[in-house]
Amino acid sequence: MASTYSFDIVSDFDRQEMVNAVDQTVREIKSRYDLKDTKTTVELGEQTITINSDSEFTLDSVSKILREKAAKRNLSQKIFEFGKIESASGSRVRQEITLKKGISQEIAKKISKLIRDEMKKVQPSIQGDAVRVSSKSKDDLQTVMQRLKEEDYPVALQFTNYR
Repeated sequence: MASTYSFDIVSDFDRQEMVNAVDQTVREIKSRYDLKDTKTTVELGEQTITINSDSEFTLDSVSKILREKAAKRNLSQKIFEFGKIESASGSRVRQEITLKKGISQEIAKKISKLIRDEMKKVQPSIQGDAVRVSSKSKDDLQTVMQRLKEEDYPVALQFTNYR
């Protein structure tokens, strides 16, 4: 039996679920009467989603549909970072949505400080864009998870690699 237990705190999203959410959004755009003739496109890149539409109103509608489809697929709204709306060629508008992944050093430091201050038997360590938490007791790790779920961080947190 292991003497210490650990888990990782990461900020990530399921890429396949994002592909499915964008796919469903495109399908709904093609079938909805008010959006059918707008020639709106939604393109999923490696780190971004680009929406190109004929007006700010339809752009707003499409981004709402995208958020709704992502929520139904258990993707956090915190992964979306909406850029500003830009003018595109031919009196069209474009918006780029950045998909946030990873925990920044600043947030990782806040998380590890909170863990160190409140739970004395738990050791957090920052490892790149993740935070590893280790302890001799599984119950302490469960307490850490519960406490972090209560906080509201600007990134979506997941707990992985639990051993």
